[in-house]
Amino acid sequence: MTERQRRLLRTFVRREGRLTQGQARALEALWPRFGLDCPASGALDLDALFGRCAPRVFDIGFGDGEALVEMAAGDPQRDFIGVEVHRPGVGHCLLCAEEADVHNLRVATVDGVDLLRHHMPPSSLDRVQAFFPDPWPKKRHHKRRLIQPAFLDLLAERLAPEGVLHLATDWADYAEWMVATLEPDPRFINSADPGPYWAGPPPRPRTKFERRGIAKGHAVYDLIYRFRPANSAAPR
Repeated sequence: MTERQRRLLRTFVRREGRLTQGQARALEALWPRFGLDCPASGALDLDALFGRCAPRVFDIGFGDGEALVEMAAGDPQRDFIGVEVHRPGVGHCLLCAEEADVHNLRVATVDGVDLLRHHMPPSSLDRVQAFFPDPWPKKRHHKRRLIQPAFLDLLAERLAPEGVLHLATDWADYAEWMVATLEPDPRFINSADPGPYWAGPPPRPRTKFERRGIAKGHAVYDLIYRFRPANSAAPR
């Protein structure tokens, strides 16, 4: 582990909220079907978890899970791992997953960075996505933002070559922060042309949080980068 990785801070505040009866039922009854319980130590066996070998998508902070379930239902050839610490959102996601009858989704209620660092095998992910992470708007809290050089070091160990990092935010300051963090890193190649932000409708569903921000007049910024290890050649 590098010194930068050791400096990764927790990037969220756990807010439990109130569970509805349906969400509480889902967390109990549907967890055996969709839940991901981390081992005490060591990497997960993803092939055993999903019962197959397929490209994997890792979603950090999926909110109420509706967009994540829509992606999983619309892309059955990929497996999706979602991480969210807000239990009412997890319960809602499980209800949506049951209704959509998806088979390629697993969810965890742990810190996504910890799951990546301690339990995700090297080069195992085809895509990592974080849509509308906490912007930590106060300057003294910027060190808690998810997108940091130390986080990119961790992603470089978990993403497969030519894997994708897809970020979205409706905070202009955080969007600029993301660009300033990613652009100097030669391992991550911006897919926008012209850059730095993705032009036009992004290749993802709209989230509930996003719709709320748009209603308030917020602009939305999508950033899509492709991971290219330092020792790999550009694809022809």
